[in-house]
Amino acid sequence: MKLLQDQNVIITGGSRGIGRGIATTFAKHGANVAFTYNSSTQAAEELVKELEGFGVKAKAYQSDAADFDKAQELAKLVLEDFGQIDALVNNAGITKDNLLMRMSEEDFDKVIKVNLNSVFNLTKAVLRPMLKQRKGSIINMSSVVGIKGNAGQSNYSASKAGIIGFSKSVALELGSRNIRSNVIAPGFIETEMTEKLDENTVQGWRDSIPLKRGGTPEDIANACVFLASDMSAYITGQTLSVDGGMLT
Repeated sequence: MKLLQDQNVIITGGSRGIGRGIATTFAKHGANVAFTYNSSTQAAEELVKELEGFGVKAKAYQSDAADFDKAQELAKLVLEDFGQIDALVNNAGITKDNLLMRMSEEDFDKVIKVNLNSVFNLTKAVLRPMLKQRKGSIINMSSVVGIKGNAGQSNYSASKAGIIGFSKSVALELGSRNIRSNVIAPGFIETEMTEKLDENTVQGWRDSIPLKRGGTPEDIANACVFLASDMSAYITGQTLSVDGGMLT
């Protein structure tokens, strides 16, 4: 069963890792996908072809969600190209890890701007079309680190915790208009970034997780499909931890 047949979705940071997994899974469920990428044009073009192979419309947009004006322009372009915006997945994010004692103001500000401001920018950009159609699902990507904190990631933790508070407030503001706002908090997800890490370290993390494995981008994508679909029609303002039991 295709849960998102003919729905139109925007996914930020869609060309790699978790974002790519979300884009692919949405397309498999019949959604037309507009996704943003930062610099890798080739990877974006390859993904467009892959998504189109599922019989859906797909388009890549080189856009910086952390830039307010560019985010507004992106929503306008997607609306022109797709006609409607049914769901938004705010997935773009970066890390600049360091102990607080060594962290520069620039590294703190940059992570907040890319991870948190981008969520505000894009959410604000899709509000008018969603209010007009009286329907919409906003899914914001936080992290288990946004719930429990992590040494060496005060900037990242702050940005991801901020996303949770922001999303709950949006849910309260827009619930009466049938616009839902939820959060996914991934745990340890294995992507091309984690492949560069020491195998013993990674195995140690796996062993510490109740389900004894790292998550996959598809694990996150499946949760996104649920929150974008009518199967979650009575769910808003919630944070769903997809972490193999890490926070249990």
